[in-house]
Amino acid sequence: MLLEIEGLASHYGRIQALRGIALAVEEGELVALVGANGAGKTTLLRTISGVQPATAGTIRFAGRDVTKSAPDRRVRLGIAQVPEGRQVFAPLAVEDNLRLGGYSRPRAEMERALAETYARFPVLAERRRQPAGTLSGGQQQMLAIGRALMAHPRCLLLDEPSMGLAPMLVEEIFRTIQQLKEAGTTIFLVEQNAHAALAVADRGYVMETGAIVLSGSGDALLQNEQVKTAYLGL
Repeated sequence: MLLEIEGLASHYGRIQALRGIALAVEEGELVALVGANGAGKTTLLRTISGVQPATAGTIRFAGRDVTKSAPDRRVRLGIAQVPEGRQVFAPLAVEDNLRLGGYSRPRAEMERALAETYARFPVLAERRRQPAGTLSGGQQQMLAIGRALMAHPRCLLLDEPSMGLAPMLVEEIFRTIQQLKEAGTTIFLVEQNAHAALAVADRGYVMETGAIVLSGSGDALLQNEQVKTAYLGL
């Protein structure tokens, strides 16, 4: 297992946001986490990346306990997050945003990663000198993904990549996610669009009120009656 979580809890003051979370992601897998707004999905990703502290339980990455590790240490170990809402640095040029994502890499590796990112997202190469805030929503999402990939992550955390995008752009983003998976990138995907997420996932988890309530293969969860009723509108 690349990422293993056991008994994980996290609080905002007295409010418990995560309750005994247990899940695992194998190297090369695409694992989806679905659930309603407020279920705790983003909190879980923030806790994995170290932005939100864990109050109980353990997070192991590549066999190493990282529960108390600083966020920058986790990036160097190979965990990179694409945050909800993209959160690009709007006044900075596209290329500057990308270079910030690769800050932990030696210069020669950063240049190679930049070339790879431009090859994957040609529109970013075309707009490399533009302020990131002038890009469309879909282009900003590509930039946010590209920025995370600049760190050469072993595990990519994706938080609601389809949020606020038109259906055509959602399809494009999910094609990109599928291509990353086929290239061997390990992905933990948090997504409200349960159908799209489970359709590309090897395995999935369903979260409600801070706890995991269901798990299984992507196909099995798509056929699950509880999931169909609650999340697929069927």
